[in-house]
Amino acid sequence: MPDRTTSGAAVFAAPSAAGAAGSASTNASANASGGTGAGTGLGTTGTGTERGPALNLPRVLGHNSLREQVSHALRAALIAGELRPGVVYSAPVLAAGFGVSATPVREAMLDLAKEGLVEVVRNKGFRVTELSESDLDQFTEIRALIEVPVVTGLARTAPAADLAALRPAAEAIVTAAKARDLIAYVEADQAFHLALLGLSGNPHLVEVVSDLRNRSRLYGLPSLADAGVLAASAEEHVQLVNALIARDAPTVEGLMKTHLTHVRSIWAGRE
Repeated sequence: MPDRTTSGAAVFAAPSAAGAAGSASTNASANASGGTGAGTGLGTTGTGTERGPALNLPRVLGHNSLREQVSHALRAALIAGELRPGVVYSAPVLAAGFGVSATPVREAMLDLAKEGLVEVVRNKGFRVTELSESDLDQFTEIRALIEVPVVTGLARTAPAADLAALRPAAEAIVTAAKARDLIAYVEADQAFHLALLGLSGNPHLVEVVSDLRNRSRLYGLPSLADAGVLAASAEEHVQLVNALIARDAPTVEGLMKTHLTHVRSIWAGRE
C-alpha cells in the first residue's frame, strides 16, 4: 500500500471539550507558531488522488508540558480512529491542527513510536501502526481477564465515597458522546476506566490496561455518533457507577462484560 500523506489544507474542527478543559491562559508563543505547516502541499497517493480525512484535533492548552498534552491528545485521536493506518502524518500539519509549533508534536510522535503505536517514515513523518483483527481480539481478551473480575470485586470492597466520586467522570463520557466529540469521548472514557481500576490499589494493573487501551482502535465511533446511538452506549458508564454504589456485583459483572463486547464489536466498527 502506498503511503498517504495528510493534507496541509485539512479542515480542523472546533476544539474538543477535553482540549479546552485546560488552563484559560494560552501559551502565546505556541499559538504564534501554530500555523507552522499550514501552507504545505497536499499529500497524494501514487495516483495523485488526495487522500486522508480531515482531522478533529483539540487545541492544547494548560499547565502540563506541550509534549505531554500533545502525546495524550494524539493517543486519543489514534484510538478514536482520527489517525488511520496507511496514512503518513507530518508533524507541521498536525501542529497546525493543535495550534502549537511542530517541535512538541515531533517529540510526542517519537514517544508513540517507542510504544509501537506509530512508526517513523524517513523525511515524511509518522505512520500509525496497523493492527490485525487478531490483535484487537487478543487485546480485548486480556482486558476482560483483568477488568471484569477486578471491577466486580470493587463492588464489594471499594469505599462508597470513592465510587460516588466516579459519577462526574461517567457523566463526562455521556456529555462528549452527545456533543459528538470523539476525542473528548475517548479521553473521558480512558480517565474513567483507569480511575476505576485505580481503586484496586494496583498501579501495575492500571498500567497494563492503559497500554492495551492505547493500542486499541474504535473506528466505529463516528458512525455511532452520526446515528445518534453513541450517547445511549455511553450511559453504560453511569449504569456501572450506579451498580457499584448499590454493591450489586452480578450487575457490575454483566455490565463490564457487555461493555467490553461493545468495545470490540460495534465501537470498533466490526458490526
